[in-house]
Amino acid sequence: MPLGAVRPSPLVEQAAERLREQITAGHWPVGTRLPGETTLAKELGVGRSTVREALRALAGAGLVRPRQGAGVFVTATEAVEDWPTRLRRAAVTDVYEVRMAVEVHAARLAARRRTAEDVTAMEHALEGRRTASASSDAAFVDADIAFHAAVVAAAHNPVLADLFREFTPVLREGLTELLSLTGLRDTDPNTADEAHAALVRAVADGDAEGAAEILRRELEDPFAGQGAPRP
Repeated sequence: MPLGAVRPSPLVEQAAERLREQITAGHWPVGTRLPGETTLAKELGVGRSTVREALRALAGAGLVRPRQGAGVFVTATEAVEDWPTRLRRAAVTDVYEVRMAVEVHAARLAARRRTAEDVTAMEHALEGRRTASASSDAAFVDADIAFHAAVVAAAHNPVLADLFREFTPVLREGLTELLSLTGLRDTDPNTADEAHAALVRAVADGDAEGAAEILRRELEDPFAGQGAPRP
């Protein structure tokens, strides 16, 4: 099956995709050694350096593996997606369920480990959220996420903080869209302010179970009868 020449740009991405298609279609089964760079470059109509970069991308996806002195061999027919890629493809409701597990536990830890600086950061973030209530849905969601990030940071667990950061792009897009669809902020621009203020108080008071429960209720509470999570 001829590969066919690729379009001029972006060459590396197109070359990698063309090779990926051949691998996933079974043209080169697992264990097969790929043709050499010169052959692939000729079939794709690109330079050897482009082929080399494309193969490096496929190796990063777990599809091929170079063997010194032997060539490049197919190791899988399906790419191994990294965590950020999987999150970008995930439904926002699925991400929200995992977010709840992360944030509820983070709130519990925050109440046990918070410092005076952490409490100040949460209070500033709460004020930022209130200020953003006069702005667009996108700005309000950004301020809301910043508030939740401050709570997670107060847990002083870098793994939880990293997980929350990975969720952020999906949450921002999903929550902004949900607010737009439901029109919740048309009648309540600073939605759930009381719950967020109560969370700050619980963390500041060292009430671990109270903080966890406040956040659990807030994340579970559907807004506007739409069955969607509240910011």
